[in-house]
Amino acid sequence: MASDEKKSKKDYMREKMIERQQEARVVRKIVFIISIVLFLLVAGTLTGGYFYIKSALEPVDPKSKTEKEVEIPIGSSVTGISQILEDNGIIKDAKVFKYYVKFKNESGFMAGEYTMTPAMTFPEIIDSLKTGKIAEEVVFQIAIPEGKQLKEIATIIGEKTDHDVDEVFAQLNDEEFIRKMMQLYPNLLTEEIFNEEIKYPLEGYLFPATYPYYKEDPSIEEIVTVMLAKTQDVIAEYTGPMTEKEYTPHQLLTMASLIEEEATQQTERDQIASVFYNRMDVGMPLQTDPTVLYALGEHKDRVLYEDLEINDPYNTYVNTGLTPGPIANAGVSSIEAALVPAETDFLYFLATGSGEVLFSKTLDEHNQKKAEHIQ
Repeated sequence: MASDEKKSKKDYMREKMIERQQEARVVRKIVFIISIVLFLLVAGTLTGGYFYIKSALEPVDPKSKTEKEVEIPIGSSVTGISQILEDNGIIKDAKVFKYYVKFKNESGFMAGEYTMTPAMTFPEIIDSLKTGKIAEEVVFQIAIPEGKQLKEIATIIGEKTDHDVDEVFAQLNDEEFIRKMMQLYPNLLTEEIFNEEIKYPLEGYLFPATYPYYKEDPSIEEIVTVMLAKTQDVIAEYTGPMTEKEYTPHQLLTMASLIEEEATQQTERDQIASVFYNRMDVGMPLQTDPTVLYALGEHKDRVLYEDLEINDPYNTYVNTGLTPGPIANAGVSSIEAALVPAETDFLYFLATGSGEVLFSKTLDEHNQKKAEHIQ
């Protein structure tokens, strides 16, 4: 009996082992099949995506000779232009064209009417948008210099058009108008511009350049959108450095404006930038006079000691860090200096009457230069 019982147990264990081995083989088979299916799905998706993008990069119809009139409105963003081209059958996919333009760092597209065909390649389309023949003639131009504040820009627009200066300035600060612009340029204009401490939301956002207009009486919106489009295009070229510095467009334009307002023609802007960054690194206030004048809301030939005490968030003598927002518009050289400052130990700089800027590492050295050059 005992022998039969042992034999029975052995048979039972053998059967269980065989059963487990069979189950394991089934599980391995199921896992293998699932893995193959997942692999094929991923491979199929990647392959499909590759061929879709490859196709989207090619002309819609390489043999087509059909000419189409394509109108690019003033102030159109790259996103808007891409959609217009897709809607007109010039490209296959607006998103693919948009990312191609960004990857190639292309900008400077001009408004106007263009003759295009579905046979055009991406480079040909881009070249046409940058250098192509515009159907309309330039009626007048508005030149916005570097370092100009919103009030000054409103005055320039008023002088160049039939719009009243106060009307221009009022619209530039109208919340409904600004939010409409935010929808057009979401990568540029964010909720940061509505910080309660900011004086004028669009301050620093109208890029310094010469803008052509193709009709005699453009609206304020038509005038301003092209300026914002230019700013967005310029800022888009520095996406990489901005990411490395963990800057938003608002922070970048703010720092660039401080550099712009302190710079002279003889100044290396990257050295001024280095002073600002060195001060922020050690917790020193920036102590830059243009911010005091901006807080005062007036232009003065000389900032007085009593002015330095004004209680205002823009006063960098009483507040550390950046101002709430830009204090003027800034050009490319100041933007680049804000992103790539010089490597120095300077904590002070002094602008002389001749326009030269002297840099110092210590307060004693700075005071000595002040005594020598400032009467």
